[in-house]
Amino acid sequence: MMMTKTIDSYRFLDGLTARVLRNWAAREPKRQIPWTPFSKPLSECTVALISSAAIALKSDAPFDLEIERRNPWISDPSYRILPRTATEADVNIYHLHIDHKFAEQDLDCIFPLRRLAELETSGEIGHVAPHHYSYMGYTCDAGRLLEQSLPGIIQGLQEDAVDAVLLIPV
Repeated sequence: MMMTKTIDSYRFLDGLTARVLRNWAAREPKRQIPWTPFSKPLSECTVALISSAAIALKSDAPFDLEIERRNPWISDPSYRILPRTATEADVNIYHLHIDHKFAEQDLDCIFPLRRLAELETSGEIGHVAPHHYSYMGYTCDAGRLLEQSLPGIIQGLQEDAVDAVLLIPV
C-alpha cells in the first residue's frame, strides 16, 4: 500500500494568517518548473549552497530586521556571501522565524558546508564552490529580492563556475 505524505506549510500560523497566505498562494499562476539536466557527472560538478536562514559573516553588515518588524509581509532583500570555510564561530544568524541555538552549535543544520566538503572528499561531487549565499527567507513579497539580489547571486555563481546549487530553505 502506498502512503501519501502531506506537508502543511501553514501549520504553525494562526487561522487568519494561514487563510490569507493560502489564498495569496492560490492566486499565483501555475508555472512549469525549469529543469536542466546535468551536462556532466555530479562527481565532476562544482556545488554551492544557498540558504534562506539570513546567515552573515560577523564582519559583514547584519540583515536589517527592522524591515520585517515594521511590515511582517516583507524582509531585507539583500544577501550575504559566505566562504566555503565558514563555521559557527564566523557567522551570525539574523532570521526572526527560526531558533538560532541549534545552528549556533552546528551550522550544518542550516548551512551544511562540512557535509558538502565530505562529499567532495569522497568524490561524490567534484568541488565545493569557494562562495555560498544566504538571504532572509520568510517574505511574502519577493519582488525586491528577485530584482535586487538574485542577479548578484547568479553572477557570483557564474564567476565560480558552479554547476549545481543546493537550496537550503529554512
